[in-house]
This record gives sequence, C-alpha cells and structure tokens, in this order.
Amino acid sequence: MEKILNYINGELIEPSSKIYIENIDPSCGKAYSLVPDSCADDVNEAVKSAKVAYSFWSKTTKQERSDILNKLADAIEENFDMLVAAESRDNGKPLSLAAKVDIPRASANLRFFAGAILHDSSDVHEMDGEAINYTLRVPIGVAACISPWNLPLYLLTWKIAPALATGNTVVAKPSEITPMTAYLLSKICKEINFPKGVLNIIHGRGEKLGDALTTHQDVPIVSFTGGSDTGKHISKVTAPYFKKLSLELGGKNPNIIFDDCDFDKAVSTASRAAFTNQGQICLCGSRIFVQNKIYEKFKSALVDKAKKLIVGDPKNSNSHLGAVVSEEHMNKILLKINEAKKLGGILLCGGERLMLEGELKNGYYIQPTVFENLAYDCSINNEEIFGPVVTLIPFESEDDVIMMANSSEFGLSASIFTKDISRGHRVAAKIDSGVIWINTWLLRDLRIPFGGMKNSGVGREGGFNSLKFFTEPKNICVKI
Repeated sequence: MEKILNYINGELIEPSSKIYIENIDPSCGKAYSLVPDSCADDVNEAVKSAKVAYSFWSKTTKQERSDILNKLADAIEENFDMLVAAESRDNGKPLSLAAKVDIPRASANLRFFAGAILHDSSDVHEMDGEAINYTLRVPIGVAACISPWNLPLYLLTWKIAPALATGNTVVAKPSEITPMTAYLLSKICKEINFPKGVLNIIHGRGEKLGDALTTHQDVPIVSFTGGSDTGKHISKVTAPYFKKLSLELGGKNPNIIFDDCDFDKAVSTASRAAFTNQGQICLCGSRIFVQNKIYEKFKSALVDKAKKLIVGDPKNSNSHLGAVVSEEHMNKILLKINEAKKLGGILLCGGERLMLEGELKNGYYIQPTVFENLAYDCSINNEEIFGPVVTLIPFESEDDVIMMANSSEFGLSASIFTKDISRGHRVAAKIDSGVIWINTWLLRDLRIPFGGMKNSGVGREGGFNSLKFFTEPKNICVKI
C-alpha cells in the first residue's frame, strides 16, 4: 500500500513518528494508501525550512516568481489525467467533475496569481508640493495554508498561489481525509526542481497539527478554509499572537426563486446548486425559497430532477453523484436526515443510504434528498449539513423571503432567480451574504472578493484582496 510522504525542504520524507493512518477510498470503503500521522516535530521542521527559504524567496523578482508558478501550472496540466483520477478516488466525486472543475481550476489559480503579481501597483499620494508618499507592499514571512477535503487541490492552490506570488513561503496542511493530490503536487514540485523550502506540505490529523502550526512563533499569517467551529478555535488560539487571519468558513446558502423566474433555468440551476459534489461545496444552495404561486410546480419539477440523478461509481461517466467523503460524514448526514423527519419534515425523495453492488457495496452513497414542511428557523435550516440534502420553503413577498434568508447565522452566498432585474438588485442588496448570484450559481471571476459574513468567516480572498492579505503595506514619505 502506497505511503504518502511529507514534503519538507524539497524532499519527500516520512513523519518523525513513523506512524501512518489509513486513507479510505469512499467509493468502496477500503483503505488504498497510508497518510503520515505527523506531529509538532514535523511542523517545526517544515516551518524551519520555510523560514530559511524566505530569506532568498522574498528577494526574488515578481517575474521570477511568476515564471516558477507558471512552470508549476504547466506541470499540473501535463499530469492532468493522473491528478483527475487521484482527486476522484480520494474524494468520492465523479471523475467527470474532477476533470471539469477541480484540476483545471488548480492550474488556473497558479496562472491567475502568476499574472496578477505582475500587474500589482503601488499607491502614490502627493502632499501639495511638500512631500510624496508611496506605499510598498512587502511579504510577511511563513504562511500557514490549511485547506479542506471537499475541493482538495483546487483550494490548496487557491491559497498557496497568492502566498508564493507575493514572496512568502508556505507550510501547507491539506486535509488528512483527502491528501493524495497534495502529495502528488509535492512529487511534481520535486520533479520540476521547485525551489527548496519555498513550499512545504505536511500531512496528518488536524487536531494534532493545527495548533502547532497556527500558533507557531515563526508563522505570522494563517489562511484557513473549513468548518466554522474550527475557524472559531483558530481565531481563539491565535489571538494572543497578533497574526493575520483569513477564515473562509461554512455556509447555509439560500436559493430564492421568484414566480417570474425563467422556470426551467431556475429548476436546473437549483438542482445543480443542491447536489454538485454530493452537496459538499460551501456554496451549495441548501435552502430553496420558492414563491407561493409556483411552489407546487417547482417542487414537482425539482423532485423529478432529483429522482433522475444517478448516484453511482465515480469512475462511470453516467454518474451524476459519487460517494460522500467518509463513513463518519455519511453517518452525520443520515443523522440530520432523521432529525429532519422528527421535526416534521416531509420527505419528498431520497433520504437513505444507497447500497451499490460488487466492489462498491461498502461505499458511502446517499440519495439526493429533498424535504418540505420544515420551519425556516429550525435546526435543519440553520446548520450546515454539507451533503445532498435540501429543503423547500414557500414564501409570499420580498420582505418575507429576505427575513427568512437572513435568519441563518451564516452569510456566505445566495442566488436569486427573477426576470425583474430591478427586483434582483433590490433583494441582493438586502441579503446578508458575501457573494450573491442573480440568475446563476457558482459563476466565479477570480478577481472578485470572495468570503462571507457572520459565521461564514473573516476576510476576503481573490484577486488583489489575496495579494493584500499576504503582504504588509509600508509607506515611505519623501520630503520635496
């Protein structure tokens, strides 16, 4: 069984403990590789390596850093099929989704920031002929980049690309549940002679590595994507150290369907927003608010579409949904489904674990699930389930749906479907979310500020927001 290795100072090495944990293929429920069970000693070695590398990497030119990031993007594209297969197997997602979204976005992230750094500019302020101020943006040091399991390489590169582009070095901690593509990335880095120590990747349990990395005295900046509870913990333990924090956390996102919408488009998009990646995307629209006039028609169409979705082997091109990421996560989703039933929710479709045949009989598959008759403010409508589970909620007026949509403690994203563009703008302005789509979902421009309000996080990623996060402004005043 293949052993995944840590990547420290340009070398692939075993954890200091020599202890490994099993990496499970969710499609069949069997271990297929071993993940390092790293500890604080490994964190210290990785940070030490990154700190040494910072002394030269921070002095490289923007063009040099851009060229190296583009070289890494080239290598990802050259290893496309290998990475697609690994992402699908590690995560349980359909092969087609990994090929369409995950791996193309990984190389795109690197290329985007490789270009962005070349077009960044300094601010200049003139003081009525007395002086000129100009502001430099300088790298900070070693950045901790902690990425989640749902979009492993996609979100890992989304963090490391701007950190490296701005002259920082990185210690990355991918999820121990889906470590394979991060490991393959480290092998690719070694093959292309990526500068030693500039990027380090350590694997292991979050509970063992998280505090050691985020509170390390030589790590001044932390970028984290994951659950809100973990984000709260990071915020608490790092508070005494005055670190720069970016926390992209959970969502309980509303899809708002007005009766004047493009009906077919709204149904199709709501289904995609509900069930893509088995509902395991922080931007999934898990609360679907439908105006009364079209509620029954919309319900019938959405349920019909959900029933036609094929849940099956991730390697099969006909599969719309694969397996959820782990047995633990599957059981959590099933508990939430049972809770919804106890709260009076009417199950319209799904709601069960799906047992496939043959080698896949022990895989973690859940049917696309739709509920109605749940209060807008019940626990199911206020907690992130992160699975293929959505609720339908009728509404009468704009004011009603705005109140219900904003009742959640989360505020990551929302989608609004209406042909009345004035209404679209009006409602969007009143929804408490960091990202709002009108008549679409998951249409991403890498230049926009990305992040959430309330318990959905702190800070913004994307475009120049990322470049600013990974740098400190230094103002220089010149007397004329």
